Amino acid sequence: MTRRKKIWNITWRIVVCAILLGWIFNAIFVNEARLVAPERGIQWDQLSRTEQWETAWQVGPPELWKTISSVDPFAFVFSILLAGATVLIGVVRWRMVLEVQGLHLSMLRTTEISFVAHFFNSFLLGSTGGDLMKAFYAARETHHKKTEAVTTVFVDRLIGLWTMLFFAAAMMLPNLDLLWKYDRFGAAALLILGMFGACSVILVLAFWGGVSKMWPAARHYLRKIPRAEVFERSLGACRQFGPHRAFLWKSFLLSTGLNAIVVLQALALAKGLGLALSPKAMFMIVPVIICISALPVTPSGLGVRENLFVLMLAAPEVYLAGSEVAPMTRCLSLSLLMFAGSLFWSVVGGVVYLCLRDTQHLKEIAEAEPVVE
Repeated sequence: MTRRKKIWNITWRIVVCAILLGWIFNAIFVNEARLVAPERGIQWDQLSRTEQWETAWQVGPPELWKTISSVDPFAFVFSILLAGATVLIGVVRWRMVLEVQGLHLSMLRTTEISFVAHFFNSFLLGSTGGDLMKAFYAARETHHKKTEAVTTVFVDRLIGLWTMLFFAAAMMLPNLDLLWKYDRFGAAALLILGMFGACSVILVLAFWGGVSKMWPAARHYLRKIPRAEVFERSLGACRQFGPHRAFLWKSFLLSTGLNAIVVLQALALAKGLGLALSPKAMFMIVPVIICISALPVTPSGLGVRENLFVLMLAAPEVYLAGSEVAPMTRCLSLSLLMFAGSLFWSVVGGVVYLCLRDTQHLKEIAEAEPVVE
């Protein structure tokens, strides 16, 4: 990929992110300003569109901050701890993936590089992201199997995404009433099922293959692509995971536990914000939002995630019986606070990077070119 193309890929994602965030923030601020206008002696309907927007951006940010800062401190701290638990579960799962490939990293070393990768994924948009950091660290630590090291990162991501999609699809069953009643839920469900089907096909082909059996000429065409030997070696590395049933089950259970913790994090923050959300609905909504936000549209899913939270939490059925629909500001605050929990551990990863980049060769790995052998 050329430098110009890399810059373009980063730029358009940032622009889309800014548009989505601007859209949802403006809509919420306008709504907040409309509600408080009578208290301030403002005749909202007599204001021009420009004046309404100016008033909204004067009133909205303080109201949003007021809502965010009103979260119960215990609930917020608990949510941060839950976010940290998801990172640690991810460390354990990646270490299991490494073990299958014969790449043996200690728990401490795996944790160090995972936190640093979390930092790079959250804050940096350069060509060397957190996943490449993980891959190169594993390769350098063992001094061999660079292709296999890169493959472990792909497999770890694939298993995590497939399990999250499975989790979201499974939780649609007890929430069929929402899917039938609201088009936005039905559309999201169709997208998730489509992603789940595509991800399942990729997982099956990666772990067990079968293309060459159905299409014998596939191998012939495969050898003609650039760096075909690397691709074939990567496929060979992926095929090692298929026969390991114990690994597949353990990684599936770990990932399922991780998904449940993410939902609990959202529920803890919701309670801290005074939102009476239904756990049944949230066990579907949160995985759906995370999966859609994982699509490479904006950095870290910013904008996409916030719009989805506000949109889906507008349905009365999402709340416990007798509870009212929460204001959009609180729904947006829930999304932002969940992201804040992730950013907290990214900062921890940044501290680890600054402290260990020389002693543990993290600086050299971060600056390394993505060479696969």
